[in-house]
Amino acid sequence: MTVDYGPASADELRALQLKRLKATLAHAAADSPHYRRAFADAGVHPSDLQSLDDIARFPFTTKADLRAQYPFGMFAVPMEQVSRIHASSGTTGKPTVVGYTAEDIRIWAELIARSIHAAGGRPGMKVHVAYGYGLFTGGLGAHYGAEALGCTVIPMSGGQTERQVQLICDFAPEIIMVTPSYLLAILDEFRRQGIDPAASSLRYGIFGAEPWTEAMRGEIESAFNLKATDIYGLSEVMGPGVAQEFVGGAPGPTIWEDHFYPEIVDPETGAVLPDGEEGELVFTSLTKQALPIIRYRTRDLTRLLPGIETPMRRMAKITGRSDDMLIIRGVNVFPTQIEEQVLKCPGLAPHFLIEVSRPDRMDEVRIKVEARAADGGEAAHGRLLAAYVKEVVGISAAVEVGAPGSLPRSAGKAARVIDLRQR
Repeated sequence: MTVDYGPASADELRALQLKRLKATLAHAAADSPHYRRAFADAGVHPSDLQSLDDIARFPFTTKADLRAQYPFGMFAVPMEQVSRIHASSGTTGKPTVVGYTAEDIRIWAELIARSIHAAGGRPGMKVHVAYGYGLFTGGLGAHYGAEALGCTVIPMSGGQTERQVQLICDFAPEIIMVTPSYLLAILDEFRRQGIDPAASSLRYGIFGAEPWTEAMRGEIESAFNLKATDIYGLSEVMGPGVAQEFVGGAPGPTIWEDHFYPEIVDPETGAVLPDGEEGELVFTSLTKQALPIIRYRTRDLTRLLPGIETPMRRMAKITGRSDDMLIIRGVNVFPTQIEEQVLKCPGLAPHFLIEVSRPDRMDEVRIKVEARAADGGEAAHGRLLAAYVKEVVGISAAVEVGAPGSLPRSAGKAARVIDLRQR
């Protein structure tokens, strides 16, 4: 396919954004009961949008709104027009559900194709997809986009690290799409097998689903002799492919602003901040049909930077989040999710501590809890909690069951998380 990077000038881009934003607001108000109520409660109407700045008059959307409308209450088209459903984890154990029409899927694939091209990929190259497939948007999003660009897809998914190395060596892909932490695990397996990773066929790496540092980029590029770029996205807005770094270009993913309108707001007040100031990233979709999203608060903290390769702005590396979410091996995890599982175990007291570390490339989670009574059943209680966490939250965790009263208490807000990855 021929890759289109959108409008050629800033004026053309802004005109297109205003046109699409008006259409999106009208669609949301007419076809989404949620947004019809939200606009009425805020005293706004789609006709109130006369300039791009007017979007600030409209209400925010949060993850709580999607959870409250579980499973399909946010959809703005009849179910028979929904071609696919994806979901991501939420704090209540229920996922946040997103839907796509056939046109949404086409546009998503087009934007992933654009992202792969920006990262250095070209038609005819082989793409090793090691993102997870299923309800997670990473695997299938990357898959459809690579096919749309004209690449050959190797749908490996995650896990089976030994086999990952075998297929990279045997199939000789030029591109890998994977979380950066899992690529480090693959790197360790290369070295364990005595294979030089720099001699592999990989030349371009497209990494997302979790924050990663410039130091990690340097280690990956040096070890594999490839060019590493950052892809950004989240399922509530679309999935991967909302923004993408250009290989060899200025750092920071370019936001595909012809499909997503970004804002930076003060996390406390919600006031819109000027470009260059750090705050919470907010997105409004401009072309989505099944689930138009209006001013979605991502909780990601970043800055908007001038565009370099295109008129579209870039976003700086995510510096953190305005909430307490942890990202464990690409899975969003909230302390309240762990708390829910602890409370389901009758033999455990409602006190816990989550310890996250990265001793050997991969995130490891240890949950420290207390037995309600010293009854000799600590091992069974631990196995039950580990099973609940694996089934509901989606991560593997080691569980350490201590004696009653062994965990520290707090008179104020309890410290639930020790993140050793930051040290």
